[in-house]
Parts: sequence; C-alpha cells; structure tokens
Amino acid sequence: MTALFALATSLMWGLADFGGGLLTRRIPALTVVVVSQVIAVVVLGVIVVATGAFSEAGPQLWFAVAAGLVGPVAMLAFYKALALGPMGVVSPLGSIGVAVPVGVGLVLGERPGLLQFAGILVAVAGVVLAGGPQFRGAPVQRQAVLLTLLAAFGFGAVMALIAEASTTVTGLFLALFVQRVTNVVAGGSALYVSAKRGGRVLPEEGGWEVVRGSLVPLGLVGLADVAANGTYALAAQEGPVTVAAVLASLYPVVTALAARGVLSERLRGVQAAGAGLALVGTVLLATG
Repeated sequence: MTALFALATSLMWGLADFGGGLLTRRIPALTVVVVSQVIAVVVLGVIVVATGAFSEAGPQLWFAVAAGLVGPVAMLAFYKALALGPMGVVSPLGSIGVAVPVGVGLVLGERPGLLQFAGILVAVAGVVLAGGPQFRGAPVQRQAVLLTLLAAFGFGAVMALIAEASTTVTGLFLALFVQRVTNVVAGGSALYVSAKRGGRVLPEEGGWEVVRGSLVPLGLVGLADVAANGTYALAAQEGPVTVAAVLASLYPVVTALAARGVLSERLRGVQAAGAGLALVGTVLLATG
C-alpha cells in the first residue's frame, strides 16, 4: 500500500505541476497559487464538516500550520529560480528536496534493505535526469541555485511535516484543511504586498475574465495538490518514509510525460534515460 499511495502522489503532483505550469503562461504565478488553494479550502471545508473531522483537533495540527507556512515560501522561491534559470538546471535540482523526508526517516530509525537502498539511489538519479539537466550552456546564477535549494528544502519539509500532522483519515482531512487555510493566508498576504508594490496580479490581457474562465482548471490543480499531500501522508503512515518519499518524488517524470503527450514536447535523450531509471528504481523499491 505504501508504494501504491506514493505512486498516486507522484501522479497527482506531476499533473498538478503540469496544469499549474500551463496556467502560469496566462495568469501570474502567485495568483494561480492563491486562487487554486482558495478553491481547495472550500472543498476541504465541506469535507471536514461532513465527516466531523473537527473532533480530531489536537497539538499535531501545528505540523499542518508549519507545512502551510513553508509551502508558499518554497513555491515562490522555485518560481523565482525558474525565472532566473536556466530551467533545465533548476527543475531537476529542485527534486533533491526528497533528502529531507528520507533523512527524517533514517533519523527515526528506518533502515531500508539493500535492494531498497539501491532502488532509492536509482530512482533519485532517474528523477534528476528526467528533469533534463543541462550539462553545458549558460552559467547558472548563484541566486538561482540558492533559491532552488531553498525551494527543494521547503518541498521536502512539507512532505515531512504533513506526514506528522495526523494519524487517522478524518484527522488527515482536518490537517489538510488547516494547511490550505494557512497557505491561503500566507499566499494572500504576499499577493496583497505584491499588488501594493505595483506587481501584476491579473493577466495583462483579459484581466479578471481570464481568471474567472480558468476557475475549473485552477480548482483541479488545487485539488490534485491537496490529494497528493493526502496520499503521501497515508503512504508515510503505511510504510517506511524513506520508500514513500522517493516514490512520491517521481512527479517530474509525470510532468515530462504529460508535456510529451499533451504539448508534443520531445523528450531529450537524458530525460528518456531518467524516466527509465526512475521506473527501475520504482520496481526495486516496490519489491524490496
């Protein structure tokens, strides 16, 4: 079940990243983040009320609050790094955030077997290569590298924190709700500050009409991200965090394949090799 939940996580994160990437071509990135999370909060609020999840409130929800604060910071750092580029370096470098939950698992006493350890190494190498790293070309700005590392640490920290935020399914609904409310508050504050400083909040062409016309895909992106957090928490509870974290981090492969299928983007040789290695690593982890 750990492998199943974790692979579902990578599928939904990969599709959410792909959908979010498409939307940010028309709508400012921070607006995409905030609006998609607002929709997720509304849906989660209904689920929490319907399941009576408020009864699961406890000190562990502070982990969800922390995840909600770290998430927007990591996203903004990642988008900024992508703007500084080159994207072929930034994207795969961001995937090293998997080291955070894996490290937490090792500190807590998890010791993967030899086959699983080999699977971790192979899968992580595949994820990095699937991003299409550039081995030659323009130099990378130091600021881009630092921002990418900050984002990677943030993404990994969110994975580790949300796994500790609940112990039951209904508690998980409440934890995800608290995380998303915190996301909206933090992201909304950043959006307000950006607007006050003259930053672009709405598309230059179409304005609010473009945002309103994109509410359905924005909602799907937000809900896919929420669902991915949920299935990751279940994966981490069902089995070793070291295995769950690596399998859940295969989402760059999904994003690359989605771009290939929907946008007809050609996979570079290094990306195809990375996807193959990620698959091999997945098999080793699942069978180990």
